[in-house]
Amino acid sequence: MESNASSSKPGHVRAPLPPAKIFVEGRYRKLVRDLPQTVFFCPDCKGHSRRRRGCARCEGFGKLTRDSVQELIAWVMGAAFKTRKNKFHGAGREDVNVRMLGSGRPFVLELLAPKVLDVDLAACEAEINRRNEGRLEVLGLHWTEKGRVRAVKEGKHAKEYRATIRAAAPPEKSRLEALVGKRTPIRQHTPERVAHRRADLDRERWIEVRSLTPQPDGLLEVVLRSQHGTYVKEAISGEGGMTRPSLAELLGTACECVDLDVLAILDEDGSSVPS
Repeated sequence: MESNASSSKPGHVRAPLPPAKIFVEGRYRKLVRDLPQTVFFCPDCKGHSRRRRGCARCEGFGKLTRDSVQELIAWVMGAAFKTRKNKFHGAGREDVNVRMLGSGRPFVLELLAPKVLDVDLAACEAEINRRNEGRLEVLGLHWTEKGRVRAVKEGKHAKEYRATIRAAAPPEKSRLEALVGKRTPIRQHTPERVAHRRADLDRERWIEVRSLTPQPDGLLEVVLRSQHGTYVKEAISGEGGMTRPSLAELLGTACECVDLDVLAILDEDGSSVPS
């Protein structure tokens, strides 16, 4: 029986298979308040192709938002690498109604089973930014390795925020002045809004008010830094005593967070922006 000549020729070498995964790292700036970081599947039908057809909550769409940071980046990157499969790994995440400003949040996009490898990342970055002007911007796309996924996801970073606050009564000037520049330890019980996906326990954290500026319309603008894992909206309002002391308690008046922006991702102790 004759053997397969093509596989038995001396010196025959198979063409190398493309890698199963490609990793690209960068930062994103989210410029709007209606954009989640990752795909926001409907909690009722979970986006399932059959169940979503009769789902009243999402009206058959399968998602609660039209798109996400992940999708807006992956649509361009997936087309370039010729793959529809990807995983998005962010250095934490902001709420859907919170903007991510400053120099952006680090992320790694993991592209699965790419068919094309010779991709111009600078061109991809420019195309993502062109398509999403005013909504989303990506910065510094570059090749990276699998090990960076864990480093990005598990890194403990303090954050700097800017919040617009509505106070029930104008805070005393002495209280405002006493807070600025002071790092305050707080105790937070798991907020009700995340209790379905977070352990029910108390956490020791800190907040540091950098500035407190009264606004002409009676609101307050506060810039503050907080430890990794702090629930900032609850650190402002106190959530009925579930965070103590809260900014509301320190100011001596009930407070509500109207708008929130992330201004910077800092190192763990909150002293600087890591390179």
